[in-house]
Amino acid sequence: SSETLPLPDGMTQLFTYSCGVPAYPPYVARVVGGEDANPHSWPWQISLQYDKSGVWAHTCGGTLIATNWVLTAAHCISSSRTYRVLLGKQNLEVEEPSSVAAAVEKIIVHEKWNSLLIANDIALIKLAEPVEVSETIQPACLPENDAILPQDFPCYVTGWGRLWTNGPISDDLQQALLPVVDHATCSRWDWWGFRVRKTMVCAGGDGVVSGCNGDSGGPLNCYGANAWQVHGIVSFGSGVSCNTLKKPTVFTRVSAYIDWIHEVLHANNSKTATLCI
Repeated sequence: SSETLPLPDGMTQLFTYSCGVPAYPPYVARVVGGEDANPHSWPWQISLQYDKSGVWAHTCGGTLIATNWVLTAAHCISSSRTYRVLLGKQNLEVEEPSSVAAAVEKIIVHEKWNSLLIANDIALIKLAEPVEVSETIQPACLPENDAILPQDFPCYVTGWGRLWTNGPISDDLQQALLPVVDHATCSRWDWWGFRVRKTMVCAGGDGVVSGCNGDSGGPLNCYGANAWQVHGIVSFGSGVSCNTLKKPTVFTRVSAYIDWIHEVLHANNSKTATLCI
């Protein structure tokens, strides 16, 4: 989609925004541990917040995949909570002119979500109004149906989750390089074993870098086809510590749910053409 933005002298210039191509490129040269992200370089990253006694509190991440749809994890959603979606954010504690707080119209949790098995950990949030795409708010692309990434494919997890096990959540959006761990490796008995299904994707597991509490629902960003695609939704990790060796962060594999995503959007009268695959 194209947006016409006014310039200071009254002229107009056409900026073209497409999914998965940020106006501010991320720093992805080399990452050892988590680090502050280049501001607004992951413009599809959202903060899912809930009303905590009159104050909005961050609970999970999520990914903007269309102007009025956000992808997150089913385990992030509680029917007793009131939610909002914060877009265009870098620091959660600072007022930022680029940010938008969007009301939620409805939330659709996968009908086969199983909290015991942590299976089908995916949900879609429909925003009350479509957001305006800008330099700081853009949708991510979705991968092709059933696309599987190879071992060690470089992806990045992003979020405001805890900086270390049982530590504080981050004010600034963090990013960390998490190479993909293929299913054959991740399902070994000394890794995640039977708990990892083929509808999941593992990444990391080096004992140093990982997702953590508060990153749930956020994206696994992987670059392909000249754009960033969201290949995973942060689902679970080790209960011992976030960065346990051979216990990589486990994500819901988005490419296993492309048909479901289209069905939900179609059932809710949204043109699937707004999705970028």
